[in-house]
Amino acid sequence: MTLNRRTFLGTATAASVALSAPMALGQAKPRVVVIGGGSGGGTVARYIAKDSNGAVDVTLIEPSRKYYTCYFSNLYLGGFWEFDALGHDYGNIARLGVNVVHDWAVGVDRDAQTVALASGESISYDRLVVAPGIDFVEGSVPGWDVSQQSLMPHAYKSGTQAQLLKHQIENMREGGTFCMVAPPNPYRCPPGPGERVSMVAHVLSQINPTAKILIVDPKENYSKQALFEEGWERHYPGMVTRIGPDFGGDRVEVRPDAMEVVVDGVVETVDVCNVIPAQKAGKIAELAGLTNDSGWAPVLPSDMRSRMDENVFVLGDASAQGAMPKSGFSANSQAKVVANVIRGELTGSRIFPARYSNTCWSLIATDDGVKVGANYEAGDDQIESVSSFISQTGEDAELRRQTYEESIGWYNGIVADIFG
Repeated sequence: MTLNRRTFLGTATAASVALSAPMALGQAKPRVVVIGGGSGGGTVARYIAKDSNGAVDVTLIEPSRKYYTCYFSNLYLGGFWEFDALGHDYGNIARLGVNVVHDWAVGVDRDAQTVALASGESISYDRLVVAPGIDFVEGSVPGWDVSQQSLMPHAYKSGTQAQLLKHQIENMREGGTFCMVAPPNPYRCPPGPGERVSMVAHVLSQINPTAKILIVDPKENYSKQALFEEGWERHYPGMVTRIGPDFGGDRVEVRPDAMEVVVDGVVETVDVCNVIPAQKAGKIAELAGLTNDSGWAPVLPSDMRSRMDENVFVLGDASAQGAMPKSGFSANSQAKVVANVIRGELTGSRIFPARYSNTCWSLIATDDGVKVGANYEAGDDQIESVSSFISQTGEDAELRRQTYEESIGWYNGIVADIFG
């Protein structure tokens, strides 16, 4: 099925329809607090407020007044998308009745069922949704930490890091080297590094055609590998070199001040270095005691409920749930399940069995779009894939163009679904 804004929103709405039970006269509204206003948190806040018809008091805690999506930021790097088009505010969510608080959540008292804010305020809840996205694992790339992100940007969280990386790419010396240090599994948006390389190659092929791209990757293989490598050979022959673990891709150090990358003891001088470190759940999930030794927050597959606390749900990138990739589509899909469950528990409305889905699109070159996706259901212990699909190598140009156009429709649809 071709996905556009209308079909995306129509499918989402049909999946979430439920009649709210009336509350007793004079009864205080149940309170839901959502931490994080991205694809997961924004969606769950909006859907609970919209579908409960005011029967639930919803507070969304998000420090940023404008949220910039990580998905499609690679297309911004490649010149296919404007930076301002990545940004979305919370005005429509607030108009639905959500209390939007622009502050940092700095602690959770799960016994008292309160969330502490950086301002010193405290907000109580009956149900808590934690959707903080990712943070980086300290020391996972020797020589790099967040204090070095101006010299070697990660550009793997929403915001101005993408602008910095784009500026560095466009101002590389002629014939210079762009290096990406790719992350180990699991990480946000599995095809993201491959798409980023494609978009950097697209720009360099136009403004700096003798430049080179070096990928240092600790993984044996990566998402859409055959599709990306076919595309790089077709569109950017000889430009991209990847070093995997067999040749030292898992033994890397960076020296930001000298702009050096050390791969298995061999020093490479580079002009731009995009370091994407190992990842874990956003800090507040750890502070709330919702993570385990993996750094991620384990949840029940049936409803994304924390395995640590029955009144807390963790969704999106921060969760350890099984087979679903960490993506905006996944977070949005999980959020609708969570919204349905919370609304049902607090208002007596119907709760539907959990069904999840995901698609990840990537652009390799102009009109050369590819995708991968699956449908999922709750297994006994984790979310499991029940069907999947992926673009094939050798597809004709028209199909690839249609896939790219499909991704544009999806983006317009999902941001409307999240932000209204």
